[in-house]
Amino acid sequence: MEQVKSEISVQELLFKFKDWMRYLLSYWKTILFAGLVGAIIGLSYAAFTIPEYTAKTTFVLEEDAMGGSMGGLGQMAGLAAMVGIDIGGSSNGLFQGDNIAALYKSRVMLEKALLTRAVIGDKEQLLIDSYVEVAGLKKKWFRSTKYADAHFTEVTGRPETRLADSLLLEVIEDIDKKYLKVGKPDKKLNVISVEFTAENEEFAKVFNRTIVATVNEFYIETKTKKSLSNIRVLQQQTDSVKAVMNGAISRAARVVDITPNLNITRSSQRTDPVQRSQFNAEANKAILTELVKNLELSKMNFLKDKPLIQVIDEPTFPIKKEKPGKAAMTAFGFLLATILVVFILVFKHFFSRLNMSVR
Repeated sequence: MEQVKSEISVQELLFKFKDWMRYLLSYWKTILFAGLVGAIIGLSYAAFTIPEYTAKTTFVLEEDAMGGSMGGLGQMAGLAAMVGIDIGGSSNGLFQGDNIAALYKSRVMLEKALLTRAVIGDKEQLLIDSYVEVAGLKKKWFRSTKYADAHFTEVTGRPETRLADSLLLEVIEDIDKKYLKVGKPDKKLNVISVEFTAENEEFAKVFNRTIVATVNEFYIETKTKKSLSNIRVLQQQTDSVKAVMNGAISRAARVVDITPNLNITRSSQRTDPVQRSQFNAEANKAILTELVKNLELSKMNFLKDKPLIQVIDEPTFPIKKEKPGKAAMTAFGFLLATILVVFILVFKHFFSRLNMSVR
């Protein structure tokens, strides 16, 4: 009995399948027409879509992972503390490898890059002006007379007017959301990838290089700011002590020169000033020795703090071009339109039979 029911159910399924196929084949012209329309739409989309160029830079960020101070630095810290200097090792907490990616999308970095002058298409201008032309924002903005006075300048590093500042913010948000991509291809490595997409090949290359140079320069400057400040202070102190020591030596020599053939009963007129000058010279010599040691250690600490950013790949012509292929979009349009029409016909037939069964 169960075998009979199974055979009946299979036969029913085959019958229903044939019924559906006959129904769909009765609309083969409609399905084919819809597929051709979809193919034409897909081909048109591929033909009229403006190609985009993606410039990509990859680099390795290497930092000295040594913690604490360098060898012998603790022994020299006492004298440095007297002049208000900290020559200890700097912390890596300010920036980590992951955080440098966030710098690329910050307003300050994007603004600085956009307000940089560059030559694009034999024309030197600010990158913000080039972007406005490439992205087609010029027509959009200047339809309104209130945008006519918008002007960007690199002199102050900031837009001159509130309107220009507002437009610059709009561009920065546009780049951040749509065109700039920063990340690590492999989370285990310190390789960082920076990609920028634009409709102009030359602009994509120039802006990618500019934003990478801007952020990396800021990163290195920030990482070494403390050590560089220590070097400046120590250098100033060293020069000052050296000048005092040289002055003491010169005074001792002058005292001897101005008292030739001095009466032995008045030797104190020469001995006392000379001894004082010699004492000052010796004292400053000892201080100078320690300051020079601390200065050299600070220079070594500066080199230790300075991160090494090694560029692996940078954008060169021809830039990677991204545009949908005509054959692929034609096939996709045909397939999508065909499936859509088939679903519509299936639902139509299903509800038609459902209404008939209800009646």
